[in-house]
Amino acid sequence: MTPTSEPKIRCPWCLGFPQYVEYHDQEWGVPVYDDRVHFEFLVLESAQAGLSWATVLKKRDGYRKAFADFDYRIVAEFPDSYVEELLQDSSIIRNGAKIRSAINNARRFMEVQEEFGSFSDYIWRFVGGKPIQNALRAGEAYPATSPESDALAKDLKKRGFKFLGSTVMYAHMQATGLVNDHLVECFRHQEVKI
Repeated sequence: MTPTSEPKIRCPWCLGFPQYVEYHDQEWGVPVYDDRVHFEFLVLESAQAGLSWATVLKKRDGYRKAFADFDYRIVAEFPDSYVEELLQDSSIIRNGAKIRSAINNARRFMEVQEEFGSFSDYIWRFVGGKPIQNALRAGEAYPATSPESDALAKDLKKRGFKFLGSTVMYAHMQATGLVNDHLVECFRHQEVKI
């Protein structure tokens, strides 16, 4: 007789479709120190503004292809003619302002790297170098912003970044593990805790 394993308890937001569950179980909340991954999430999260994360996740492969596998050095050099091509590409969100902001943000991203050594070193300063460990419980609302995301968004805006307000940056902090917002009951809460 084999013992039955209890089903894993997950954050309820991810239970919509398998891709969401996979993203929750493998990526969301894992501390990120790789600049390319940070840039990927900046592009995806700024594209999400006003839309659902599910919409963006479903188009992630399209973004990888259209945005040179999120190589910010290449994205920074995209010509206007390529923007026009992207506006016809149904595998991504066809919003000219968001596409142009990704190109602008790639340029600003490299300026931050030049000043701080890496974008990762820059962004982790906003949480004192280690993840904020929240203790959310089932039924509690997830925060949309924090003092840290406010400060980060304000600094990014001052540096010329676009489409990266406090709400978008809080989502970035959740996704890249600067804040652990897995519910305490979720099996991933302890796994991503540093």
